[in-house]
Amino acid sequence: MASSRTFTLLCGLLAATLVGATLNPPAVLLLGPEIIREKLTQELKDHDAIQILQELPLLSTLREEPAGGIPILGSLVNSVLNHIIWLKITSANIMELQVQPSADGQELIVNIPLDLVAGFNTPLVKSIVEIHMETEVQATIGVETSKKGLTLSSCSDNSRSLRISLLKKLSFMVNPLANGVMKLLVPALPKLVKSQLCPVIEAAFEDMQEDLLHLVEAPISVSSDHLQFDLLSSAIKGNNIQLNLRAKLLDSQGTETKRFSESAASLTIPTLDDAPFSLTVRQDVMNAAVEAFLPSEELAVMLDSVLPELALRLKSSIKVISEKAAAQLGRTQIVKILTQEAPALLLDKGSAKLAQMIVLEVFASNEVRRPFFTLGIEANSEVQFFTKGAQLMLNLNEISSDRIHLMNSDIALFDPEILKDIATDILAAALLPNQNGKLRAGIPLSIVRALGFTEASSFLTKDAIVFTSDSS
Repeated sequence: MASSRTFTLLCGLLAATLVGATLNPPAVLLLGPEIIREKLTQELKDHDAIQILQELPLLSTLREEPAGGIPILGSLVNSVLNHIIWLKITSANIMELQVQPSADGQELIVNIPLDLVAGFNTPLVKSIVEIHMETEVQATIGVETSKKGLTLSSCSDNSRSLRISLLKKLSFMVNPLANGVMKLLVPALPKLVKSQLCPVIEAAFEDMQEDLLHLVEAPISVSSDHLQFDLLSSAIKGNNIQLNLRAKLLDSQGTETKRFSESAASLTIPTLDDAPFSLTVRQDVMNAAVEAFLPSEELAVMLDSVLPELALRLKSSIKVISEKAAAQLGRTQIVKILTQEAPALLLDKGSAKLAQMIVLEVFASNEVRRPFFTLGIEANSEVQFFTKGAQLMLNLNEISSDRIHLMNSDIALFDPEILKDIATDILAAALLPNQNGKLRAGIPLSIVRALGFTEASSFLTKDAIVFTSDSS
């Protein structure tokens, strides 16, 4: 009974600890203002936002609601409009978008400046009278609490930014008419922009978000397997969009072999500074990618034929243990190297190591079935991460034996430290080139190219690898 109560108490304490713990996603994609601006600008082009602006029904709007709906001024407005044959936008441009955080830091404010020229024709002059109009649409991006994504929470014309002026002054008869038209446009233009352009901006934003989602979900090849991300949640961080991602590993048949969700494992997410984006991938996800390249395997080496100098050194080392055993080593002596457990990627403030548990067996010839002895070696190698274009490359530098154990022996009991140096050199000469050959394919960083960059860079934190780019 006491044991049952103790178990219940421990479960309660564990649950309370997990509730209070900060869970971190397997990966985080940070998108800076540059990416947001470029993606939304392209979507506005794809949605023909310029054409929508050029087709704003200026004249019909003024006639439907003269003087902003104030009846007492209706006759004065009509006297102005009666002299207008046509009035329409002759030139429209969307200037560079500006992205900035809201005052509370919980939303992003996107300012979309518009530069418009309207022309009207009047019997008073033969030429077209042109009016220059500058205004700004303000859209607000917020987190959609009911879903994982973001939402465009508001969109409106910033009437305080509206500036209207004549491009060229005309005769004393036309100038008063032009001034009258401009006064009518002051209340009408913001309403028109909101009703006609804001739906286009909302559609462009939704498509931008959909494109980003497809970009995130594009599978990444890791050897014959694939690493795939999908959206876990979204957030606004300063003037950046943060996409928190879960991850899964799929085999060549598309079957899920490993899934990564939020975890109490630490994750350091560096700030963007001047970088346009960053992708931070948690250590355990990267470890699974490396494991996909280096599955458990057995490597047999006919030492005397392939590495004769090491064969002589091994024979000399075994002779110290047993002269009889050393004398039995023939020209077909074989060393078998088995990697039975998954390698462990260890990160530590800018450096990385790959720890492996290796079994090494020595056979007197290719005809015998029992080895002279079996050694268990706890080895590690320095992992070099570097990028080549938009490809992550990995390379193992050197290999060291941290611990060496005698697992069994058919020749005599001995201190395995006697063989530590020669065993390490055999691993360096046989295992390391084999593993580097498998890692040589690298990992394509499809997300880099999808964001419009051809070069990537990477660096390590204490618990993740970070990909970014600062050149297009």
